[in-house]
Amino acid sequence: MDLPTLDWSKITRLMFVCHGNICRSPMAECLMAHLLLQKNMTHISIASCATSTEELGNPIYPPAREELLRHNIPLRPHRARQACPADLDQYDLFLCAESINIHNLARAAGPAALDKTCRLLDLTNHPRDIADPWWTGDFTLTWCDLQEGCHALLEKLLQAHNR
Repeated sequence: MDLPTLDWSKITRLMFVCHGNICRSPMAECLMAHLLLQKNMTHISIASCATSTEELGNPIYPPAREELLRHNIPLRPHRARQACPADLDQYDLFLCAESINIHNLARAAGPAALDKTCRLLDLTNHPRDIADPWWTGDFTLTWCDLQEGCHALLEKLLQAHNR
């Protein structure tokens, strides 16, 4: 997929997106917050959301939480929430776990979301979907994919913000 045409130096508000907002997107949110803190880039805000209503109000799924803690990634307060039209004005970039999330994000938040949306792994040398560990049960593979994507995102932000 093509990356949206954005001025990366102006990106300061990131939204990670997955189906239920209990596995992939909150894991990415916690990981990215940790990476940005290490680089003293605390001016960049991060959140995560779902494209569905299935898990609204639920915390991070326990195996996802355990995977984060296994890698010493601090947890952030979290309750699953769905994307909404107001998010379009509040976030500069939407980073989806998989292609279907892009389509469903446009339905939940509005078609204008497509102008600033890509899959997280589109930022890497190996663009692809991140398999949903809810179905695969493989939280370690999801962790590896998220780490690859978040590091690529971090590099793009560091370059754009001249760090």
